[in-house]
Amino acid sequence: MTTRDYYEVLGVSRDADGSVIKSAYRKAALRYHPDKNPGDAEAEAKFKEAASAYSVLSDPEKRARYDRFGPEGVGGGASGFDPIVFSDFADILGDFFGFGFGGAEPRGRRRAGEDLRATVELTFEEAAFGGEREIPIRRYERCKACSGKGGRGGVAAATCATCRGQGRVQYRQGFFAIARPCPECGGAGEKVKDPCPDCRGDGRVLAERTLTVAIPGGVDDGSRLRLSGEGNVGRAGGPAGDLYVVLSVLPHEVFKREGSDVVLTWGIPFTLAALGGSTTVPTIHGPAALDIAAGTQVGKVITLKGKGIPRLDGRGRGDQHVLLTVQVPKRLSSAQKDALKGLADVLEGEGGAPAKGDESFFDKLRGILNG
Repeated sequence: MTTRDYYEVLGVSRDADGSVIKSAYRKAALRYHPDKNPGDAEAEAKFKEAASAYSVLSDPEKRARYDRFGPEGVGGGASGFDPIVFSDFADILGDFFGFGFGGAEPRGRRRAGEDLRATVELTFEEAAFGGEREIPIRRYERCKACSGKGGRGGVAAATCATCRGQGRVQYRQGFFAIARPCPECGGAGEKVKDPCPDCRGDGRVLAERTLTVAIPGGVDDGSRLRLSGEGNVGRAGGPAGDLYVVLSVLPHEVFKREGSDVVLTWGIPFTLAALGGSTTVPTIHGPAALDIAAGTQVGKVITLKGKGIPRLDGRGRGDQHVLLTVQVPKRLSSAQKDALKGLADVLEGEGGAPAKGDESFFDKLRGILNG
């Protein structure tokens, strides 16, 4: 008989709500459970004491009587193991100790198959425009010899005689019964008496396959495609898992990608930058004309609308952004040098002195040429 105050036993206040009381009981049950304290009489006594306290405080009617009349209001203290407490205890400790309790539905051998993963490398253009790729995979498929049932000649598994299909057997431990997975069928609830020689009773066998996968245009590095039902087939006729194809896009030697946009760094002659004109630049859709305004500076960005990557949602294409740099000749003839020096003298003579600490373009150019 428990003589200590039930609230004191669980370490909660008298106005604690049901969730606090259950949490306190959970901690006490885990701490003093006989499986964790074999042969410890004191721990077993505290375990029973916590169960008695919880059986009263978890029931609103019993708790009201206890608050008003004390232990006498609930029969002088709980004895035995209350069914409500047993149910809560199963919920609290089942996963912790790796066992279940009686009354569960038969589990069966049928299990869903595992998902698979494959990585596919794509070129920049393949990711932009899509296409089809063949992917070799190794996966479990349904055994043809037994039609996935696991038994020789397609005979299905029979109900386990030991657990009668429940997948669990009960053992007595102390003052209550514990249910554990059936050792005969491994918790499946059924067993193949004469296993199929091809799959050894598993209902599935390994096979190598080549799948054709459609790659949509506009995918990016790290994109993932899901192929439903193309993973491992399940055991004993269970449904197949899925195949996830992860895409790895190789870098391009010229283009860079920003979402659905393409970025191109392109060098033009300094004469074209100064005088303006037209040039041709590459895009993923083919060559395109690019108009250069007179006096274009290094770092200027010109956008070509619709010359980017198709959007996955089908709403058109992105743009291509051309970042301009100026090409400086590495080798010049004497005549070219003289011409550039003359041009530099003329331009510098027209426009005053440069700002302090800021060399003009032609100063830099002359330094390069004379270096």
